[in-house]
Amino acid sequence: MGELRADWRLRLRRGGADGPVCGAGVLLTQDRMLTCAHVVGEPDARMWVEFAENPGIPAVGARVAPGGWLPGLDGSSREDVAVLALDSPRPQAAPAPLGREPERGREVWLGGYSQAFDDGMWLTGRISGTHGQWVQIDAGANAEVVRPGFSGAAVQTRDEGPRTEQVVGLVVSWRGDLELATPVENDLAFSYMIPIARIAELVPLVAELSGPDGWDRGLDRRLRDWFAGGDEPAVRFGVVRRGTGRDRALEHQLHRAHLVHRGGATRPRDLVDTLVTQLRPPSYQRHTYRDWLLEGGTAPDRSDGGRAPGTGPVLAVIGLDEDPDPASLVPLLARVRTLGFRLLIVFRSAAGEGLAEVARQLLVPAVEEQAEALVRRVEHIEREWSGLRGMVDSASLVPRPAVAAAARRRRLRELRSLADPQDRLAELKELLRELRDDLDRPRGPGQPDLPGQRTAPGPGERP
Repeated sequence: MGELRADWRLRLRRGGADGPVCGAGVLLTQDRMLTCAHVVGEPDARMWVEFAENPGIPAVGARVAPGGWLPGLDGSSREDVAVLALDSPRPQAAPAPLGREPERGREVWLGGYSQAFDDGMWLTGRISGTHGQWVQIDAGANAEVVRPGFSGAAVQTRDEGPRTEQVVGLVVSWRGDLELATPVENDLAFSYMIPIARIAELVPLVAELSGPDGWDRGLDRRLRDWFAGGDEPAVRFGVVRRGTGRDRALEHQLHRAHLVHRGGATRPRDLVDTLVTQLRPPSYQRHTYRDWLLEGGTAPDRSDGGRAPGTGPVLAVIGLDEDPDPASLVPLLARVRTLGFRLLIVFRSAAGEGLAEVARQLLVPAVEEQAEALVRRVEHIEREWSGLRGMVDSASLVPRPAVAAAARRRRLRELRSLADPQDRLAELKELLRELRDDLDRPRGPGQPDLPGQRTAPGPGERP
C-alpha cells in the first residue's frame, strides 16, 4: 500500500526553526528540494526544512537555488515553482520518486501541514483534467479540498505494490465556484497541482530525475541493504557508467562508506596513508603496515587479533578501472580485505582493465567466505535437531533447511577445485542462492527426511 513514512516529504517554516509552518516540499536530491514559489514568498527568503516523517534526519536551512525561482507572477504564466538549495546536504534521506505521466481518473494522496495539523494531514482525490498548465484534482467532498499549508506538497499516486508510488505533481492552489473563503462555503471546489511533466519543462534537474534514467531505485535499495550488513559477501562489485541513474544512486549512498578512493584521482600511497590512520596501529608498526599494504610480503603481527572478515569499515573504490594501473591496485585491496574491511568496487566500464583480477583476488574469496558461513549455519541447525530430537516439540526448534548440510558442504568443496575464477564465482553465487533458499524456505510437513536424517517413527510406523 506504499510508504507510510517517507524522507522526501518535507515541512517548511519561514525564517528559522521557530518560524511558522508555511507549506510543504519534496526532496529531489541530497541538497535540492522543490516547492511552490508562493510558499517561499521572496527570492531571497530563508526557509527552514524539516524531515517531518523522519525526525532522525536533522532539519536544515535553505534558500532559492541559482536559477530556481519561477514564480509566474507577471500574469503571463502560472508556474509558481521554486527549487531550494539546502545549506548542507542530507544524503541519508531518500529522494522522491518522480513520474511525468498523471493518468486521468488515477487516485492520489495529498499530505500537507494546515493550521491545527502541523504534524500532517492527509487527503485523497482523483486526477480529473487540465486547467491550463495545472491539473484539477477532484475530492469526494469540499472538506477534502486542499487548504493553506498544503502548497508545495507532493501529489503521489495510490499504488498497491511496494515502492511503486510516484510523485506526479505539487499542490499549488484550490478554487471554489462562489469564490468564498473556504472550500466548504462554496457549492463546488477543487484542488489543483502543477504536474511534474510541466515542472520538467522548466527545471533541467527535474527533467533529469523524472526521465527514464533518472534514478536507479533498485541499485539504491541494494546498496542501502549492503551497507547495512547482514548475509551479504564482504565485497560488492558493480559497473556504473557516469551520469546515469545508477551513478546518481551510487553517489547518494557513498556517505555510508568510511573511506572513498576514486581511481585516477587519489594516489594509492595516499589511500594507504589514510588506511593506516584508520587502523590506528601502534606507532612502531605504522611503517610496517604501510610497507606491507603497498608491497605485500609478511603481514604485520596483530596483537589485537584483528577483525573477523567483513566486520570492519567500508572502503569504496569508485572507478578502479580509471586508475593508471588497476591490476596492481587489486593485490593492495586484497590485503585490505584481510584486515576485515568490506569493499565496494565500482568499474566505470564493463571492458575495464583488471576485471579478472578483481574476480580472482577479491570476489571469489569473499563469496566463498559467505558460503562457508551459511553452510556452517545449516550444519548448526542439523546438530540442534539431532541433539533435541524427541525431547521437544519440533515447533520449538529452528526449522530444518530443505537440503542436508552434507550435500552443501560437498558442493562447496567441489567448487574450490574450479580453476577459472569467473566460473568459480558464478557457481559460488548459485550456491549462495541455494543456501539462502534452504534457510528461508525450510522443509515442510509431509516431505521426506533429509538424507541421513530420520526422525523418530510416527504412530503406526516401524522403527
